This record gives sequence, structure tokens and C-alpha cells, in this order.
Amino acid sequence: VQLQASGGGLVQAGGSLRLSCAPSERAFIYDYMGWFRQAPGKEREFVAAINWRGSNKYHANAVRGRFTLSRNNAENTVYLKMNSLKPEDTGVYYCAATRGTQYYSESDYAFWGQGTLVTVSS
Repeated sequence: VQLQASGGGLVQAGGSLRLSCAPSERAFIYDYMGWFRQAPGKEREFVAAINWRGSNKYHANAVRGRFTLSRNNAENTVYLKMNSLKPEDTGVYYCAATRGTQYYSESDYAFWGQGTLVTVSS
């Protein structure tokens, strides 16, 4: 199974984007879908995660209050709505899925998407 991330692009500071992530097999089941990002010259970092039911959501401090997770069960798609974007949000955003109970570290995830580039201009 591969994850397909989309929705990145170029946006001005203060703008919004919505990222999507869907598995190549719609019937794929997981425990958590997470988003990570990697800024130029920096390590990849946790952004947010949502559980299968959509009842539990976790956000990194840097994005809390600006980024919102949601999921469409019928489409088995997770969305990351990013509002009030800042230049420091620039980076490649990756979605990942895990069938485990942990969701914060890269090593918790076995399935990864190819990444989508988000560029926020000042």
C-alpha cells in the first residue's frame, strides 16, 4: 500500500492550503494517519495525527490552532487544513500511516507517502 499526498503549492503568508492523503487501496485500515514536514536543511518533524475513527487528533505546538485534521470515511482520505500559514511552515509535507498505538515519531509509521511541497512566501 502506498499513500498519496496532494494539495501542496505556493501561498502567501496568512493564506490557506488543504492537503489530502489517501491510500492506494481504499480498504486499507490503519490506527493513525500522521503528517510530518521537512523544511530545507532541517530534520523531519511531527505536525499532526488522527486516529482511524477521527475521534482523536493531535497537533504539534507550532501548528495548534492553525492546522486542522479531518477525515472522510467513505473515501478513506485524511485532510490537513492549514490556515494562517507562515513562512516557517514551508517544507515538504509527508503523510504516513501506522497500525500501532504510537503516532509521534517517524519510526512509529510503516507506510509513507511521497510528500507534497508547501511554500509560504512572506
